[in-house]
This record gives sequence, C-alpha cells and structure tokens, in this order.
Amino acid sequence: MRVDVVIITKNSENMLNECLKSVYENVPLNRLIVVDGYSTDKTLEIVREFQEKYGNVLVIQDRGNRATARQKGIDQVKTEWFMFVDSDAVLCKDWFKKAEKHLGQNVGAVWGIEVWSTIQNPAILKVFLWITRKIFDLRGGTHDTLIRTDLVKDIKIPKILHVFEDAYIKDWITQKGYKQIACYDPYCIHYRPASVWTIQGSLNIIADAIRAGRLALLVKLTFAYGFYTAYSVYQFLATNIRRRGS
Repeated sequence: MRVDVVIITKNSENMLNECLKSVYENVPLNRLIVVDGYSTDKTLEIVREFQEKYGNVLVIQDRGNRATARQKGIDQVKTEWFMFVDSDAVLCKDWFKKAEKHLGQNVGAVWGIEVWSTIQNPAILKVFLWITRKIFDLRGGTHDTLIRTDLVKDIKIPKILHVFEDAYIKDWITQKGYKQIACYDPYCIHYRPASVWTIQGSLNIIADAIRAGRLALLVKLTFAYGFYTAYSVYQFLATNIRRRGS
C-alpha cells in the first residue's frame, strides 16, 4: 500500500529538510502534497530539491489558514489512506510499518504521539506523554496521522478554524462510526518553535479559540495547556541559566 502525504508549510525552512527526509525513508510514499502559504524563506527551494530527486511532489499555494490548507490537501489525495505530517516533525524509524499494525475495518485514523525535541528529563517526558495522549482524546491531532481517505472526502472544514481544525477532523471521523487509534509507537519528534507557549502565544491561542467558537473545548484543555506553558517557561529559564554559566 502506498499513501499520499500532505504537509502544510509556511516559512518552514528550519526543519523541513529533516521532516521530508524522514517521510521518504519511513513511509511508502505515493505523492508528497505540499500546501504552502506563500513562503518567503527557503521552503520552496527545499521542496524543489525533493521533487528533482523523487519526481512525485505536488505543490499548491494557499493564502488562507490551517483549515483551508488542510482542505486543499485532502482534496488532492488519491490513495486509500493518506497522512498529515507537520513540517517541523521528524518521523520515527519504520513509522508506517508500526502504524499499519493498527489498521482494521473499524479504524478511521492512526495518530502517532508527538514528543517535543527539547524534553530530555525522563520524569517530565512521562508526564508529557500522558498529558499529550489525553489531549488527543479531546481534540485529535495531525502531527503525524494516517487517515482513511473515503471518510474525509466529503468534509468541508469551516474556514474560520485556524485552530482546532484537527478537532473538527477527529469529530468528523468519529461521527461516521470509526475509531481513531492513538499510539505511543509510532511517534514523531516535534521541533516546535519557542514562541508557541510564550504568554503571547498562549493569548493568541485563546483569541483564535474564541473566534472559532471553540472556547468550551479550550476550557477542557486548560490543565494540559497549563502544563505545556509551565514546561516552556522552565525550558526558557534553564536555557538562559546555561548561557550565563558558559
């Protein structure tokens, strides 16, 4: 079985090469579908290098948001199953072989857990994995997710969903009576930007949730996101202490 992979990009040069390399090495790829938000850095140059090497890349550009970009990606899928992969995520070895073991007639999607690249402490990692798994139960995730295509071919993701478009996709699949399997293995290493869980970043998430009408869902995620924010503050302080020490 070969699958299409949809990747949303916008100024993603920092980790894109490593991301795409992991896709080609660990997924039986039919086509790489890149939905780009008119990047101004080296994102499209990196994509062109993979097109020249493999010849199976489709690039679409979109001026909307994550909802419109994901919709455009879904509309281009031609395989029985397809994947969403974040442009700053690196797939683990044998990602697809591990995910394939979970496929069945009543399975609509398989989600590989994300592990933040900065987490080194085993105790913090254990708590992080538990919380991240709980978050998926509430809102789903598209960091590294394998989806049965015919379940979402008729989906129309509301354009207002700049955030929580993943929750909309999860609910869509569930309402059709299919299970979504959340795994600890396969997984991806997620190289999230430092700006995500700053105070300003957290306020932006709240504002987006209010605009999207998903405030109730955000409230359910308060504890989990509080942990994320606390960890990010810890990581910021620890990094600055190390810099001063050196």
